[in-house]
Amino acid sequence: MTGRVAAVNLGIVTEAGWAGDASGRSGIDKRPVDGPVSLLTGGLAGDFIGERAHHGGPDQAVYAYAEEDAAWWVAELGRAIPPGGFGENLTTYAVDVTGAVIGEQWQVGSALLQVTKPRTPCTTFAGFWGVPDLIKRFTVRASPGAYLRVLREGEVGAGDPVEVVDRPAHGVTIGEVFRATSLEPELLPRLLDAEGLPEPIREKVRRRLRR
Repeated sequence: MTGRVAAVNLGIVTEAGWAGDASGRSGIDKRPVDGPVSLLTGGLAGDFIGERAHHGGPDQAVYAYAEEDAAWWVAELGRAIPPGGFGENLTTYAVDVTGAVIGEQWQVGSALLQVTKPRTPCTTFAGFWGVPDLIKRFTVRASPGAYLRVLREGEVGAGDPVEVVDRPAHGVTIGEVFRATSLEPELLPRLLDAEGLPEPIREKVRRRLRR
């Protein structure tokens, strides 16, 4: 499968009462930039991350959201949502982000990325959009976007191809992980087969299954 990067987005410092950081600052407001951006193991060069206890780090270095999924929200809310409006670093086109398999690898520009986990909606996201019930609506929609780790650093720019170069045989997808950990607990046993799923999620699954 080959799609492309529709936009590369970097966060700016936003100060607001809804910001999750103790300092009241958030990097959820991400905006498209021109030219190539360096993708590093810790994230995109120049990207502001406010609440590092819950955002950023090797397993969440890059966040991707599909332009096609964004279009659904545009129709649902009746308002424009520009690239970066979901807090995503990479807005993709013709990439099945929800159907991406945990551990699959994407060649993006000169970088190599690996799918790790779905995004979990938070109060900062709801505050940024000004939609009080967004967490519930986002969960029911179950198109959460994907976090990725950087296996090989490189540069990425708008228009670059996104090519899936390796896909694990276990078949556990971003969408399945999200539904299993939110609305469909009967899917939880399947997650233990997902190589590449971050250990904190695997441990959470094991605890829930023991109960």
